[in-house]
Amino acid sequence: MNTELDQAPVHIKLAVDLIMILEQHDVGPQQVLDALTIVQHDYQQKLAAHHESER
Repeated sequence: MNTELDQAPVHIKLAVDLIMILEQHDVGPQQVLDALTIVQHDYQQKLAAHHESER
């Protein structure tokens, strides 16, 4: 049985998984946002390094 989520793009599936994990661990909203800021920064650096390696 396929759900809409099964057909969703990878980034949507990932977001749903992350939300579920955070809710299961009872993490506060501000802690989540603080952690996501760190994760975003890390992945922006990885993306920039990836673009540099393609040149």
